[in-house]
Amino acid sequence: MRLGAPIFHQTGDPEKFVNAHLTKGYRAAYCPEQLTVNDTEKIRQYRESLKKNDILLAEVGAWCNPLSSDPTEAEKNFQFTVERLALAEELQAKACVNIIGTSYPNNWYGPCKANFSEDFFIYAVEVSRKIIDAVKPKHTKMTFELMPFSFLDSPKEYLRFLKALDRSEAGIHFDPINCINSPRVLYDHVDFFQEAFRLLGEQIVSIHLKDIALNPEPFSVVLEEVPIGQGEVDYLVLLREIQKLSKDIPVMLEHLPDEQTFDEATYRVRQFATQAGITL
Repeated sequence: MRLGAPIFHQTGDPEKFVNAHLTKGYRAAYCPEQLTVNDTEKIRQYRESLKKNDILLAEVGAWCNPLSSDPTEAEKNFQFTVERLALAEELQAKACVNIIGTSYPNNWYGPCKANFSEDFFIYAVEVSRKIIDAVKPKHTKMTFELMPFSFLDSPKEYLRFLKALDRSEAGIHFDPINCINSPRVLYDHVDFFQEAFRLLGEQIVSIHLKDIALNPEPFSVVLEEVPIGQGEVDYLVLLREIQKLSKDIPVMLEHLPDEQTFDEATYRVRQFATQAGITL
């Protein structure tokens, strides 16, 4: 597997971007900041520099809500997702990643009862097909982040969605921690991980790594992301399950506040990999 994380102090220079990853020992990368599908020459330079140095472009984020209940916002986000998928294709990234969308009106990802309805499922399939068909990628996959705030909240639902979508250009971006949405799943997460990787298998094209803990103080359930190694996740099991996939599968750190914290998370993942007998 190939470990990657955000790179700080980006300059827009492909060689410096690559060297920053080499300095950290990362063999996978997020899409360079500010790069757009119209930057034809820059795209070529990044693609060639990454390939020359054996760094895999793991994902291009599309992070927006193409299923917004506001038609103007939905159209804008649809076009943005198409553009990001086209950029991923030009960069030959492993995946373009977005959430499936939401009917929640107050932000681009939030929870809503309608998100679990059959009508919303059908709408999500329709819009996602249009996004994929607008690009018809050959080198990348359109993928969707598992979230606890809509129907796309588990491996079984992801497979149901992919079957309905019926597009070979779609793949699976797997965020196992986002599927931990109750104390029961948290404490049974080893069995959950093993079953999830069995179900999803080689359809997984990219993975996010983080950790999670249950806040013991509130009377309602509050699950919080924490730095890797400070939560409940059994990283020896998780890394061994990932190791069964392609040797080039990108595993990407995210949601940490600064470079030092990412460096600490990188160190912990490498420690866990060594304990598990795995080479990153």
